[in-house]
Amino acid sequence: MEIHTIGFTKKSAAEFFGTLKDAGIRRLIDVRLNNVSQLAAFAKRDDLAFFLRELCDADYVHEPLLAPEGNMLKAYRSGDLEWDDYERQFLNLMSERSVEQAIDWDHLLNRPSVLLCSEPGPERCHRRLVVEYLGLTGINLDAIHL
Repeated sequence: MEIHTIGFTKKSAAEFFGTLKDAGIRRLIDVRLNNVSQLAAFAKRDDLAFFLRELCDADYVHEPLLAPEGNMLKAYRSGDLEWDDYERQFLNLMSERSVEQAIDWDHLLNRPSVLLCSEPGPERCHRRLVVEYLGLTGINLDAIHL
């Protein structure tokens, strides 16, 4: 199964929504812990859902089971937690949450979908870790990082 991933930072609204439209995305799965931050500009929950519907004919789903815990994210962003430790903790968290069983993946991914978080690239981003974790559990996804 194919899944796309994207971050919204360092992208204009035109670039972000144009990329989604060009990729044929019909569902955006928001994997951020805080999807209403004022710093998110066009990517705040309600605005994002509106723009997706109007510009891309796509729907919006917030899936907090695929988000890190607040203290984990804060420690990483402040530099108190190195990436390798953050990665290990986040993978353990998804295992504890049994996200491979807790989410109806066939339904969630029944149309061209993209995982959204804030990081501009997938290298140090939990959206990539979600895809890798699911692969380890037998849900094989081919990731296309936009």
